[in-house]
Amino acid sequence: MGRYFGTDGFRGTANVNLTADHAYKVGRFLGWYYGELKRQKGDTSAPRIIIGKDTRRSSYMFEYSLVGGLTASGADAYLLHVTTTPSVAYISRVDSFDCGIMISASHNPYYDNGLKLINSQGEKMEESTIALVEDYLDGKLCAFGKEWNELPFALDDKIGRTVDYVSGRNRYIGYLISLGMYSFRGMKIGLDCANGAAWNIAKAVFDALGAETHVINAEPNGTNINNNAGSTHIENLCKFVVENNLDAGFAYDGDADRCLCVDEKGNIISGDHILYIYGRYMKERGKLINNTVVTTVMSNFGLYRAFDEIGVDYAKTAVGDKYVYEYMKEHDCCLGGEQSGHIIFSKYASTGDGILTSLKIMQVIMAREKKLSELAAPFVVYPQVLENVRVKDKSAAQADPDVQAAVSKVADELGSTGRILVRESGTEPLVRVMVEAENEDVCRKYVSQVIDVIRAKGHIV
Repeated sequence: MGRYFGTDGFRGTANVNLTADHAYKVGRFLGWYYGELKRQKGDTSAPRIIIGKDTRRSSYMFEYSLVGGLTASGADAYLLHVTTTPSVAYISRVDSFDCGIMISASHNPYYDNGLKLINSQGEKMEESTIALVEDYLDGKLCAFGKEWNELPFALDDKIGRTVDYVSGRNRYIGYLISLGMYSFRGMKIGLDCANGAAWNIAKAVFDALGAETHVINAEPNGTNINNNAGSTHIENLCKFVVENNLDAGFAYDGDADRCLCVDEKGNIISGDHILYIYGRYMKERGKLINNTVVTTVMSNFGLYRAFDEIGVDYAKTAVGDKYVYEYMKEHDCCLGGEQSGHIIFSKYASTGDGILTSLKIMQVIMAREKKLSELAAPFVVYPQVLENVRVKDKSAAQADPDVQAAVSKVADELGSTGRILVRESGTEPLVRVMVEAENEDVCRKYVSQVIDVIRAKGHIV
């Protein structure tokens, strides 16, 4: 975790701990930095930086602030306008931009926002570059062998320009359509666009592939993004699918980098289900590279049991699609993701892509000629109990020998029938105690045992 940037960008409440001034300075730095990298190689052309945004009211403010900073430093800012995070990643890569910026706070409420930085390969920005951005925000930048109290402004014909690049978004839509291996004709599909970035993209893709598309929450007004909508409130789509007798439903978050599904019976199909369904499909076709699916430590224990039954190996990373992708890249894996619906198909994208995920699930439905509920049935979700414990010092609480001993005792007693996970919150003074087992009573018993020790040792506030 950096001083400003976490695993998913610089996020905060608009004009409280993420301000227009922050955005201007991020633009100033990136415009100057990529220009300086070019100059070091004898290239005097202007850096090209692509910007996308979601539907939050504050996204326009941050977009204009970024553009001001970028052009003042001599970069050309290309605007995709309202679009998805994966589209910015795609266009950054295929159109050879120096970097990309997505303005979004993903699944957060409208009053939050964020800046996600993407490198020229369509991946999350390198930590070394992020550290320099943070140094500049703190007024202590040292780069290219010298200290910079302030960055130089571009002058005369070196001042940057703004370019309308909506054509890039249209190219991304075309790319998604091109990945459709089957016609969806005859399929009735529901889409929940969360009043976010997918609102004018997802339906166009499904319509082009022949589906009878039914859409909810595709009327953004600047303040209704994720509001009782999208993947964080999927119960609405569950009801919608059943009431309209649809074959499947797909729910996206605010910037559409995640997707959760609903089967024809109205049951939720989580990110773990998606990994199972597509991982099994790939294995059966002999295309699951290294026979491995990459998960995080928060994936359900039932997923691993299901993978064991079909002979699929799995890896576990820290929570965050950033860590999933890093592992996939290092170990040459083609499928990975999170329970929350961040799914990465490395052959097609360098980041989680909600619309792509829904297309890949449709591919399995069409290829196997089975209903979504049938495809998901072999994966039995284990009951899970998660308690958040507010503590004085989360590191001290987790490192306490008696707490560790209590956790080890539970792990030993569960054996191969479940698991316990105790981890610190990345944003709050909380320790999260989670147990998965074959029934909920067992989960609650073991969670209580560990919390009792945390309490007895005086860690709880």
